[in-house]
Amino acid sequence: MEKSLESVQSRTREGFDAFKHALESGDTSHFLQQVTEDFHFFVPLPLEGWDHEQQGKERFEELIRFERSVFQMQLTPLIMLENDDNGMVVFRSEGLLNGRDFRNELAIVFEFEGERIRCFREYVGMPLKNYENP
Repeated sequence: MEKSLESVQSRTREGFDAFKHALESGDTSHFLQQVTEDFHFFVPLPLEGWDHEQQGKERFEELIRFERSVFQMQLTPLIMLENDDNGMVVFRSEGLLNGRDFRNELAIVFEFEGERIRCFREYVGMPLKNYENP
């Protein structure tokens, strides 16, 4: 599944860097420039309305606003892999979640259509109970 570092940097690295920037700064513009028109995503938030596949750029912007309202974080990529259609990043997330120290390892899998991100799925290393109890 692994490709050369150059290949990983061209799609997976760019996609993750833009995703990281959106979560850390709130600026979604670079990430949204990289997605297809039928972009969709899934994040494992244990909250009504977020517990299924999400559609579109506006919904991604809503996700970023919500995440930043409860979570001030820094993301650190640990492992990147890519094949012709998908890229995966295992990363560490650290910061404050609802005012409490938080640290977790997660994975994000991008599905590419050419050079653009068609969708992503995020997988969490531990339950996100702190989202339920602000």
